[in-house]
Amino acid sequence: MSKSIVNSIPYPFKFNPPVVEKKGKPGQTENLTTTLVNVRGKIPTIQASRLRTMMLEAHNNSDKILAHACTYDGLSSRLVEEAGFPMVFLAGYAVASAYGLPDTGYIAMSEMCDKIGETVRQVSVPVMADGDTGYGSPLNVRRTVESFAEAGAAGVMIEDQTWPKRCGHTKGKSVVSRGEAYARIQAACDACDQGKDIFVLARTDALVVGWDEALTRAKEFKRIGVDAVFVEALPDRDAMRKCVETLQLPTFANSK
Repeated sequence: MSKSIVNSIPYPFKFNPPVVEKKGKPGQTENLTTTLVNVRGKIPTIQASRLRTMMLEAHNNSDKILAHACTYDGLSSRLVEEAGFPMVFLAGYAVASAYGLPDTGYIAMSEMCDKIGETVRQVSVPVMADGDTGYGSPLNVRRTVESFAEAGAAGVMIEDQTWPKRCGHTKGKSVVSRGEAYARIQAACDACDQGKDIFVLARTDALVVGWDEALTRAKEFKRIGVDAVFVEALPDRDAMRKCVETLQLPTFANSK
């Protein structure tokens, strides 16, 4: 599809993440030397490095926002990339909808991994993937993070809702205990630090309990070692600003 069709207004914020490009002819070998920055894990990956670098750049520059445009498959992700976005977010809500299902825990890890593989074949930008609650115990969370990384995801989001989870903007959602939430995030960070690099985004839905509870969990997620924190359903800009100032960490936000 022509970029002129989908890119009438270019993405306004420019990022310069590390990238490696082969410039030789097809079939011709060449030597490449690069320095990957902001790397975690025993096995570095270019895409995780790119995503982490862009998130830090946006965090450190108040004039920039790294928009996580949500997609559900390879084609929708390709359109987002063609529109000029520097990354895509493979969202659980969107993937469930593509299957004709509600966002209430129907989608399994294997189905998300299939969508990750489909997406990374179609785009060159980093792909963040929604890991929901990790599909079980902390052991399952670790396996989810490892599987997403192997499938090609540059980042993964893990949340603290009870199972079956539901869309963050619906009524009736609840969160697990602090201890269980922290164990999930610890497992996600361990999977990254001891294996293939992947950006870890920790989400809390604890605003249903209260602001103090949400910030307490977010602070502990930071201490555990996540790359970014997402306090789900912040009501306004003032709340977003307070969250950023309190955490001093790359912070994800959405709106109703």
